[in-house]
Amino acid sequence: MTSSPVGLHRVIAPSGVLPQAADRLDARAEIWPDEVRIAVERLNLDAASYRQLAEAHAGDGPAVRRAVLDIVAARGKMQNPVTGSGGMLVGVVDEVGPGSPLGLQKGDRVATLVSLTLTPLQLTDELKSWDGLGEQVPAEGHAILFARSIVAKLPDDLRPELSLAVMDVCGAPALTARVVRSYVDKGIEPVVSVIGGAGKSGSLSLAAARAAGAAKTIGIVPVQHEATALTAAGLADVVALADARDPVALAAAVGEPADITVVCVDVPGCEHGAVLATAAGGTVIFFSMATSFSAAALGAEGLAADVTMLVGNGYVPGHAEYAMQLLRKEQGVRGLFESRLAED
Repeated sequence: MTSSPVGLHRVIAPSGVLPQAADRLDARAEIWPDEVRIAVERLNLDAASYRQLAEAHAGDGPAVRRAVLDIVAARGKMQNPVTGSGGMLVGVVDEVGPGSPLGLQKGDRVATLVSLTLTPLQLTDELKSWDGLGEQVPAEGHAILFARSIVAKLPDDLRPELSLAVMDVCGAPALTARVVRSYVDKGIEPVVSVIGGAGKSGSLSLAAARAAGAAKTIGIVPVQHEATALTAAGLADVVALADARDPVALAAAVGEPADITVVCVDVPGCEHGAVLATAAGGTVIFFSMATSFSAAALGAEGLAADVTMLVGNGYVPGHAEYAMQLLRKEQGVRGLFESRLAED
């Protein structure tokens, strides 16, 4: 057997699927010639996955920690069996195979820009330094990158925790900017509504929309303290309160339907509201891993809504660099990220 650039050789079961769809991966430390082994320093669980685990265990940190350990031990990767999502990690390059095309050297500190759902992972420290009460997880162990994995070296001017938080959601602002620019290129300055505007992906998406030429930005948040924080950050022209799971309330909060709606919340049940709050001929971008795409499609059909719906897949060329530029340029974005890290 030879290695596969997309990691087929690491799939244990079932056979014939890609690593992301596998039930279990081979996470052994020995690398193939085109692989890279990373000494893990920190995991970043995606928001939907962490929320589900925390709610399932009633906020019991040790129980959440045990659940993560059990998932990784059973699957050879971090993939929440309920949400199907994972997250990403930072660490130090430990060994580089002679055939690896990733351009890494031993000792490089990097962030993986591919999901933990397809990254072979083994933990060796029982997550003893993590209280289970936040998305960022200090960890020891190793992870494996394939020839077609995506990875970025961490910048020297930012704390690793901050870099990890940004890179975890860097696909959102890049795709938002691309969609906004497509409108501007047609002579339309769009109104952009971001559901979950005070969160990581939401705040970056608001900044990206404005930078790309949006005529107006609207940030929708569920609670007053987030509205206060987003207003202070200055990223949205309008900040409104609404439960995104209530379609009528969400549409009322947005007001005149937006040309582009970006969904960045970490709870299920927001599909119909996003469609209802988007103008005819508009675009809905779903970035939440809690999204039910069947509910989105059938809901749009039931509402007779002529909208284009896009799945944010987390990768746009140059997305990491673009997100970092926004963080450095927009103090409001950085302030929201720093506040979130302090809470975690």
